Amino acid sequence: MPNGGVDAKRAVEELKELAELTGGKDDGGSRRVAWTDEWVKAREWLEGKLSEIENVEVERDEAGNLWATLRGASEKAVLLGGHIDSVPNGGWLDGCLNTIAAMETIRALSGRDLPVTVRLVDWADEEGARFGRSLLGSSACANALDPEEVRGLTDKDGISLPDALREHSVDLDRMNESHKQLENAAAYLELHIEQGPVLERMNLPLGVVLGTFGVERHVVKFIGQHAHSGSTPMDVRRDAFIAAARSAIAFRDDAAARDDVRATTGFVNVSPAIVTAFNGVCEMSLDQRALDADVLADMLRGAKENGELISDEENVSVEWEKVWEIEPRPFDEKLVELADEAISEVAGTSHRLPSGPLHDAAEMAPLMPTVMLFVKSLRGLSHTKEEDTPEKDIEASVAAFHRLAEKTVGWMSGRA
Repeated sequence: MPNGGVDAKRAVEELKELAELTGGKDDGGSRRVAWTDEWVKAREWLEGKLSEIENVEVERDEAGNLWATLRGASEKAVLLGGHIDSVPNGGWLDGCLNTIAAMETIRALSGRDLPVTVRLVDWADEEGARFGRSLLGSSACANALDPEEVRGLTDKDGISLPDALREHSVDLDRMNESHKQLENAAAYLELHIEQGPVLERMNLPLGVVLGTFGVERHVVKFIGQHAHSGSTPMDVRRDAFIAAARSAIAFRDDAAARDDVRATTGFVNVSPAIVTAFNGVCEMSLDQRALDADVLADMLRGAKENGELISDEENVSVEWEKVWEIEPRPFDEKLVELADEAISEVAGTSHRLPSGPLHDAAEMAPLMPTVMLFVKSLRGLSHTKEEDTPEKDIEASVAAFHRLAEKTVGWMSGRA
């Protein structure tokens, strides 16, 4: 596969170097949890590598995000995004592949006269592994972080988020000031492992991401009446669990009948939860995801209708509580085309697919043209030390990402 002048093999070797420094698949998994000493060690490693690149300026912003700037003739900037933090005992590629591929792209571009500026950003705390708030640094930079919503968060040891941030010279109440970093941002590009099985099932190394799914997340509570399991005839029972189980199947079947959406029941809690009674109360979660906002709304509407119908049939009541929602974040059509071209030039065949997981790109998409590339994940595994991708596919992803960056620079240079 052509590499377009970028040293993709070096990127793979640096991924291995980082894994050796902070844990990899042969060492219990990656340990780069944000706002910890090992994350600091990883960032110092990255900052050292970036400082060796000619004409690159390195800085950190008010949210703790790390920036490396390669200035061009125009202040208009193409951003190459990633995150070096990981989940506990995570994989050797999740997040850091994005950042190292961006660094290798910056290296390849550093000796050229660029019409626009190119900037690498290593977002702080994409995973939310310590305090439970994902996309922390990128949401602050997007001016979308509400400090009051996260001020009370604590880790498993009772340390508060504001205190942990302060240890890393970050003031929660000033994090949104990092938004000024986007003053001249004109496009955002990101590379990530797929974290799913689609590309492997198609025997393809690379794909273009159409956008990140919107999410509707609810707790659904069914209320009947518990009674003795031995004395209550089947035809008079008001079994909340049965209503929930039937509804979960209905939610699943509705999603299965649609094109490329998701519906998941993640937890089920019953009461009284004893062997000698059927359950009068059952709570369960419903997580629905789709790339089209109208489809997502229709899924939720259908779920509520099915829940009501089944509840009537089982002689129970049902209540819905919204937990969280985010709208779909479709990516830019022109950048999707350029990404298709880049992949086709490197790997021969491209495929377009949505992203179920959220990424920092979701915070950038409302603000500027954005796109992501996916590279195949073996067995669809991620957030585990078993996470893996063939080295030849990693190299192809770095080469394709570099080509996409070149194409985007060219596109941006021709725009007013």
